Amino acid sequence: MPDRKLKVGLVQMAMHEAREQNLEHAEQGVREAAAAGAKLICLPELFCSRYFCQEESSVHFKMAETVPGPGTERCAALARELDVTLVGSFFERRAAGLFHNTAAIIDGAKGYLGKYRKMHIPDDPRYYEKFYFAPGDLGFKTFSTAPAKLGVLVCWDQWYPEAARLTALRGAEILIYPTAIGWHPEEKAEFGARQQSAWETVQRSHAIANGCFVLAVNRVGFEPGPGAGDEGGIEFWGHSFVAAPDGRILASAPDDSESVLIAEIDLAEIESSRVGWPFLRDRRIDAYADLSKRFIDD
Repeated sequence: MPDRKLKVGLVQMAMHEAREQNLEHAEQGVREAAAAGAKLICLPELFCSRYFCQEESSVHFKMAETVPGPGTERCAALARELDVTLVGSFFERRAAGLFHNTAAIIDGAKGYLGKYRKMHIPDDPRYYEKFYFAPGDLGFKTFSTAPAKLGVLVCWDQWYPEAARLTALRGAEILIYPTAIGWHPEEKAEFGARQQSAWETVQRSHAIANGCFVLAVNRVGFEPGPGAGDEGGIEFWGHSFVAAPDGRILASAPDDSESVLIAEIDLAEIESSRVGWPFLRDRRIDAYADLSKRFIDD
């Protein structure tokens, strides 16, 4: 079997108020990852701005852009220069009054390959995404890139085994989750460790159940809530990581600081893992029709 080793880079970054500052900061991280040998580099969810979904305000729609558009063009120029594959998440303006949370896939000299629109949209305190984003309508997709066949999902998607499975069934070798997740500071002492552990565990389980690699790339640092004197805000917990097909953590970033995380993965592990744990072979596809129901009452 040919050598299928691949260096990946996750740019865990803190966001600033100014878009240009975030773009420059992301570019620095991408360059650092490329200099370390990474050929696949991933940025966090909505990396161009602070996490504006902490409030419902129409003023934030002004930040949205077309995809492809200015942000992807800038990323494409960088990916072409560095000869890397780049995954970034953008606030997409599709039409007047219609917006999505969208990940773009950019493949070196080939440029922009396509996009995935976040399918599962949360609506929780300080995560008011339903105000901004329509659910994705492109389905679960994979992208054939120079390094590997990628399946890209976004943040809240990471809690759904159906999303991971359907993406893997389309041939994804690597599941990538650009993410913006963190603690409510007032809850951290009581619930923080359990919340973070659950987040990591469910994504490691996707790697195991589907026999593929998982890359989770999060933002980091405290971002205040809207309004003067607000005691809320979100402390984004970082902890970006790379998981192998058997669920082991190959590399992880700190919880409280920026990091350009580099890991070498061996895509040949996918074959050996799926032979040893033949979950795809033993699926009872004749028995799963009820998965299309919201709930089974009988």
